[in-house]
Formats: sequence, C-alpha cells, structure tokens
Amino acid sequence: MANNFNECIKQLERTCAVINKINSKCEKPICTSGINLACHEMEILQTPKRVIEVSIPVRMDDGSLKMFAGFRVQHNDIRGPFKGGLRYHPDVNLDEVQALAFWMTIKCAVADIPYGGGKGGITVDPKTLSKGELERLTRGYVRVMADFLGPNRDIPAPDVNTNAQIMAWVMDEYSHIKGYNEPAVVTGKPIEIGGSLGREAATGQGGFFVLENVIKKLNFDGRDLRIAVQGFGNVGMNFARIAFANGYRVVAVSDFDGGVYNENGLDIEKLIEHKNKTGCVLKFADSKNITNEELLELPVEILVPAAIENVITEENADKIHAELILELANGPINFAASEILNSKGKIIVPDVLANSGGVIVSYFEWVQNIRHFYWDLNKVNDRLLEKINLATDNVWKYSKDYDIDLRSAAYVLAVEKLIKAFKIRGV
Repeated sequence: MANNFNECIKQLERTCAVINKINSKCEKPICTSGINLACHEMEILQTPKRVIEVSIPVRMDDGSLKMFAGFRVQHNDIRGPFKGGLRYHPDVNLDEVQALAFWMTIKCAVADIPYGGGKGGITVDPKTLSKGELERLTRGYVRVMADFLGPNRDIPAPDVNTNAQIMAWVMDEYSHIKGYNEPAVVTGKPIEIGGSLGREAATGQGGFFVLENVIKKLNFDGRDLRIAVQGFGNVGMNFARIAFANGYRVVAVSDFDGGVYNENGLDIEKLIEHKNKTGCVLKFADSKNITNEELLELPVEILVPAAIENVITEENADKIHAELILELANGPINFAASEILNSKGKIIVPDVLANSGGVIVSYFEWVQNIRHFYWDLNKVNDRLLEKINLATDNVWKYSKDYDIDLRSAAYVLAVEKLIKAFKIRGV
C-alpha cells in the first residue's frame, strides 16, 4: 500500500523549496519578509494537531459483539474549524486518513473558506453490514468522538461509502448527546433536516466549472475535446452527466468492475440508467468493455481520474496521452508521476482545486444552518461558480507569475495563506 502521508510531505517539501526559490529572486516575497521559509513553519504544516484512534463496539444482528477501528485526524485549524469527510472502507488506515486531512487543509486554503483540514474513517466493508448494524456503528463512532466534534470544532461530511443518511445519524446522535438540535455539526445531510440544495452534485459541478475555466485559459475553445472519466460514483457520474449535458464528448467511463469506451461518445444519461439496472457500466450498448488501466491510457484530450488514490504512478505515467488531467479524486497521481507528467508538458489541475466544489458547498450548508436561512439551487450554484472560479484564477495567476505548474501554484498559494495566519496569530 502506498504511503499517502509521505506523498504529502514530499509535496510540502517541494512547495517550500519553490517558495524559497521565488523569494530569492522576487521583489515581492511569499510568506516571509524575504528570508527562507523556516523549518519550524514547515514542521507545523506537516504535523497533525490531533490524531484520534478509537475502538467501536457494535452489537451485530445475531447478538454477537464486534469491534471496529475508527480514526479522526485533525490536521490544522489555524484558519477555522476542522473540516473533512468520514469514509467507511476495509482499507481505511491512519496513514490514509492523515494524508486526506492534510489535503483538506490545503484545499480549504486554496478555496479561501474559513476551515482547516480534518478527516475520519472506519475500517469496515459497509456492504457486509445490515442497515441496523451500519446505524449502530455510525452512532457508536459519534459517541466516542463527540468531545472532538462540533460546528465550531470539527464538521464531518460524506466521503467514500458514506451518504446523506449516515450524516443524518451523525447529526441525530450528536444532538442527543448535547441535548439540543445541532444541524451545523455535519454537512451533506438530507434536505429535510438542514442539508443544502446542490450539495450532492457539488464536487462534480465544481470540477466542471474548473474545467471550463481552464479550457478558456488554454484556448481549447472550439476543439473537439474527448473526455475519459475513471470512477462513476457520485463525483464521476455527476461530472460526466454535466459535461455530456453541456455538449462535451465523453468517450469512456469506468467503475470498480471496469469501463466502457466508444470513440464517438457515450450517452451518459442512458449509461446511468444502465448502471442503475445492472449495477455496473459494463456491457453498455454500442460500447467496448475496457479495464480501468486501459481507460487511463486512451487517446483523449482530457482525463478525469475520479475514483481512488495513486492510479497514475511512475509505472504508467509515460503511457498517459491526455493533454489535460483534472484530478477529481484525492491524490490520484503520485509525486513521482506528477514530475514525469510535468516534464512532458501535461497540464494537471490538482485535486486541491479541482474537487473543492464539495467542501465549498459544505461551507454554504454550514452557513445556512447557522443562520437558519436556506438558499435555492440557483443561488448555491451561482455562489459555487463565483468561489471556485476565483480560486482557479488565483492558482492560474500564481502559475504564470512564478513560472510553476498548477499543483505547485495551488500549494504555494495555500501555504502562503497558512503561514500568514500563523504569523498574525502569533503561533
């Protein structure tokens, strides 16, 4: 298994080197008053503020008692309360959760929303649990984590294998513990109990807004752009649906079992119907079955990895044909592969920008909960477009001003904001 948090440290070290190089040449230095970024400042950013590991006892349907391992990593709250998803997966481990919490710190700074990074998870295959067992597991997690959660402390959200119903259980259990209704403790809730319109599609919608912005900057307008999407869960499916509805040619998509390809384009609405009926995208009419690995290497202009971490590595980076890679998954390209792709002139729109639509609309949901005043869908999407376009413009400007790739630009921008917050607060 890849050491995900080590990938974060490598990227942070590279960011610090980039900042120090810029400061040695630039009249307007980043982060500091002209001196190099200090070691202790980097150490703050690479060290989580709090790491929580718990055991969760759950009474199973057959009467037996089973223990589950749970995690919550609160990486940094210098700019606001911790914010990050809660995932259920058999491979969840502390290394993965630490990496995801770090990425959330960077992502919230790039998006310029008043949050820090957090992440949580339970090592479990939710498909093996009944609905009752899943609810008892969720409520058990909240009970052991309650002292560390709260609308001004740490706000979970849906992630891999979790959804609005699970967030509803989180909110309900936390509210019972506190003795009053507290919808702002979690985002991604059902609309009926304080969720925001537009939240479910927000990551895919935000990714599409970023793509359109970058395409214009690259003068791709008017070209026949072919898109391949790896991952057809909530994020990838919504992105593909929105891109298809806006006239883009989505030629390939895949899910866990494999993918389908048609060089002339897929009808995404019919493909969604097919997946709902069969449980996967394979054997879709007028398409060829392909593997997830083959999808990454297709002759397309735009590749959208929207599934899991580390699908593009130094082993397959040379086989990537796409000119533009939009990272809708967290960490789909490892550090070594990023270096290879950058050297080949590929444009990588980093995850900390490309998939920030979810946390931006989570922020909107949190604001609506606190104010007890709710917005219509048009207002949510208009504000998402405004917020994510500003972030894209800022990252692009840093990339051009300092002659660095987009990932480095996003990290430089984020680290600058974080270090300034440290200094202003006297940390």
